[in-house]
Amino acid sequence: MNAPAQTAPAVIKQHLIDPEICIRCNTCEAICPVGAITHDSRNYVVDVSKCNWCNDCISPCPTGSIDNYRTVTRQKAYSLDAQLGWDVLPAELSKAELAEGADDATTEPVATPEPVAAPAENAAADTFNSAQYGATVPPWSAAHAYTNLYSPKAAHKTIEATVTGNLRVTEVGQQAGADYDTHHVVLDFGAMPFPVLEGQSIGIIPPGLDERGKPHHARQYSIASPRNGERPGHNNLSLTIKRVLENHQGQPVRGVGSNYMCDLKVGDKVQVVGPFGASFLMPNHPKSHIVMICTGTGSAPMRAMTEWRRRLRQTGKFESGKLMLFFGARTQAELPYFGPLQSLPKDFIDTHFAFSRESGKPKRYVQDAMRERAADLATMLADPNAHFCVCGLKAMEEGVVLALRDIATQAGLEWDTVGASLKAQGRLHLETY
Repeated sequence: MNAPAQTAPAVIKQHLIDPEICIRCNTCEAICPVGAITHDSRNYVVDVSKCNWCNDCISPCPTGSIDNYRTVTRQKAYSLDAQLGWDVLPAELSKAELAEGADDATTEPVATPEPVAAPAENAAADTFNSAQYGATVPPWSAAHAYTNLYSPKAAHKTIEATVTGNLRVTEVGQQAGADYDTHHVVLDFGAMPFPVLEGQSIGIIPPGLDERGKPHHARQYSIASPRNGERPGHNNLSLTIKRVLENHQGQPVRGVGSNYMCDLKVGDKVQVVGPFGASFLMPNHPKSHIVMICTGTGSAPMRAMTEWRRRLRQTGKFESGKLMLFFGARTQAELPYFGPLQSLPKDFIDTHFAFSRESGKPKRYVQDAMRERAADLATMLADPNAHFCVCGLKAMEEGVVLALRDIATQAGLEWDTVGASLKAQGRLHLETY
């Protein structure tokens, strides 16, 4: 039930998303507690009638595109249809334009949205809001992240990278099929600076025009290599990209960005923007523990973190921090990097696989594997040096956070306290799409 109506101001500040620098990562829509943010195939937009200015969407946005506003008269606020048709934000209205319709709106009643209550600890799964526990601040020991060095509104709009490698990292053959076609793509930036950290992402701009005759917007991909490059000491990085051949409804469709990237040849040039991300970062403290939970190409940042730790270990700079990995896919054939993961020393990383479509076997998801290691994870939840990184399809997020809640509760920990500390201390990061 809405609070009593009150007189609305004639002039308001409307929250808008800048389509020029938005990378369509869905973070804002996923975290909005009132459902004010939506999107179509091109733009993300804010419904002025629903937005209650909670600002939950501001800090998680990797590009700053969400942090934009325009002063408008309430009567002439920008509609969703108008926002969906934009390629750039409109100019600020002049004082004369604002004054023109202000008198008509001075007595318009407006309902004040009620605050959104946090779900109770024992709320049913269908009302559980996993996103509220995701941290929007980095781990305290994370290195400083550089962001938006190249973007449509930066001094340099894009940077050109050269493809130096394109390797398929899922099984080849009839059983694997084209829909399991996942590639490891290496990009080199030459002499141009492009510093990145584990957990960050970049945007790739496919060439050509979309169905509206407009340039394609950037497609976001997580970086799969550590901070000193896919090849140590070189100004390069790698990406893990799955070829998209169908939509979420199972209808045939060719993903513009994924097919472009998977078909690249060594020597090809690509246009890059970014880097993005200042919170989903790897802790630098040598005694920090990292629990990595992922599905499919969500393994990219986990590979980056694992490889950086592996390199530190080789130099003797690695101390007692533990790595745990829970990695899910439909089948082993679809699991990227399966072979290399198997060869990592067991005393270096504690790895658990979960396959949901293995012939003749029951479905098993990452949260099932987590529950099997409840005792170890409960210890991690209580340890301020332990961090949880979740990356993959949005559908996995709720099950993973619910598993953490149940593990904490069964261990005698107060989930409300644990969940709040995970968020406040930058110890639980949810990067789902």
